[in-house]
Amino acid sequence: MIKGDALPEKIKVVWRISALGTLIFGLLITGGLLFAQHFWGWWQWLVLAALALTVVYTLIGFAIIPYRYRYWRYRISTDSVEIESGFFFHVLTAIPISRIQNVTLEAGPILQWQHLQTVNIETAATTHKIESVLPVTAEQLKEQIMTLATGVVDDDTD
Repeated sequence: MIKGDALPEKIKVVWRISALGTLIFGLLITGGLLFAQHFWGWWQWLVLAALALTVVYTLIGFAIIPYRYRYWRYRISTDSVEIESGFFFHVLTAIPISRIQNVTLEAGPILQWQHLQTVNIETAATTHKIESVLPVTAEQLKEQIMTLATGVVDDDTD
């Protein structure tokens, strides 16, 4: 595991709200299936399967919050941005500074409510995210990454 920075504790609240949203959405789907089963004679096992999947998926979502928090790190060096997550399903992404084209900050309503922002690191091929950091940290990361990226571009043109 890289010795990088962890996400702020507030991210756990965002993940809990996300799991709760999953529960609500799943219950709405289950309700729709129950309606269809009652009025159109759809199979009852569809309703039970939807309810079971909703409950299991939500419980797993709540259960893995400490795991997600513990094993999510990022680090910025002079030559790359590294994002690491997971223990059982370990993923280490290294984004070369020379490939970074843009860095943007975003925050939806829940992140704004928790005073967090997501840092999007864009390359020609894809976008990588440093999930939900404090706004001051997000701005520092953006400036640091863009300074390093423009320094690499300036060195290449000499």
